Amino acid sequence: MSAQAGTATTHHVLILGAGYAGMAAAIQLASRVRRREDVRVTLVNAQERFTERLRLHMTATGQQLAEMNIPELLEGTGTRFVRGWVTAVDADAKTVRIDDDRVLHYDTLVYGLGGVADTAAVPGVEDHAYTLNSAQDAALLADRLARLGSGTVVVGGNGLTGVESAAEIAERHPELHVVLLGRQEPGAAMNPKARAYLRSALDRLGVQVRSGVEVVKVLPDAVALAGGESIAADAVLWTSGTRVSPLAAAAGLSVDERGRIVTDAALRSVSHPEVYAVGDAAAIRQGYGVMHGTCQGGMPTGVHAAVSIVRALNGRRPKPFRFGYYHTPVSLGRRDAVVQFTHPDDSPRRIHLTGRTAAWYKETVTASPWPTYGRMKKMPASGAFWPRGGRFTRIRGTR
Repeated sequence: MSAQAGTATTHHVLILGAGYAGMAAAIQLASRVRRREDVRVTLVNAQERFTERLRLHMTATGQQLAEMNIPELLEGTGTRFVRGWVTAVDADAKTVRIDDDRVLHYDTLVYGLGGVADTAAVPGVEDHAYTLNSAQDAALLADRLARLGSGTVVVGGNGLTGVESAAEIAERHPELHVVLLGRQEPGAAMNPKARAYLRSALDRLGVQVRSGVEVVKVLPDAVALAGGESIAADAVLWTSGTRVSPLAAAAGLSVDERGRIVTDAALRSVSHPEVYAVGDAAAIRQGYGVMHGTCQGGMPTGVHAAVSIVRALNGRRPKPFRFGYYHTPVSLGRRDAVVQFTHPDDSPRRIHLTGRTAAWYKETVTASPWPTYGRMKKMPASGAFWPRGGRFTRIRGTR
């Protein structure tokens, strides 16, 4: 099955990946071209269900989240949804192969195939560790934890995902011994008071924190550390490091050392300007350095790509993308959290929230993105919106 190339009067925009950034791009673009017959938008994703990556640590402990259906959200937007795995991109021919038997042509591509847990860097992770790459993966861990009854769960990687996962598991399964391993101290990027609160919360939950350690191998019933020590484990959750799809590099797009597409100031590929890269798939340089992948930055990149595409279609030059970080909210179970407010370069401010106030704040700003996307569908053509600090910020002059 093959989709025909666009006619002289139809501009085909193809969006790969329906994560936070890809969905923002699709909804924002659809709202801006819905009255145009010369633009066709197609969104490709491996499944119809939207994955709330920010809440997968809850799914991993058996908590039920609302299922959000991507085709239902796209109803009335004019955007076509195609379900399938992207298996190849030909940037020169401007084609994308799906499930090896379908070929889609594009005039403009939005590449939003985000990152997943890096299971290749350490031997044994791929075979013996659980990940939070999808709701299905998280559900597999939830089933394992529910059947354990007792034992030790090792969380490899003490970044924010590891901290939230360890805290959630310890709170929901107090019968289990949870060990959090990593090279740095949990909350290393926070100010001292926020970091101390985070550590005390983990202690209160009974999480054993081991900092300054390196996992060199994951075994069926243990993890091996550098130096020869091993820790017995009935289940291992791997949250240390991420990797992106190799498809961009294979397509001939310019990528950085991590395989992310290198973009110009407007989020276009520096080697193929008809390709926009968003979210975790993009190496986006700002004044303070290259952005790191978060939902906080992902959705704005999707919005900006959509706005830039419309500007280009109208014969106008896309504007540079500008982004500054605002906060780092970290849940510590369902009733506790710490929120570190940051400078635009993501360095910590002195101000932070803790306890129930922080938990409320965290749940507010990381609530389901569906209302956000719903607002985008109804958005006037004169501005763009995305959440900041629990509110919606209008970005003027985007037409």
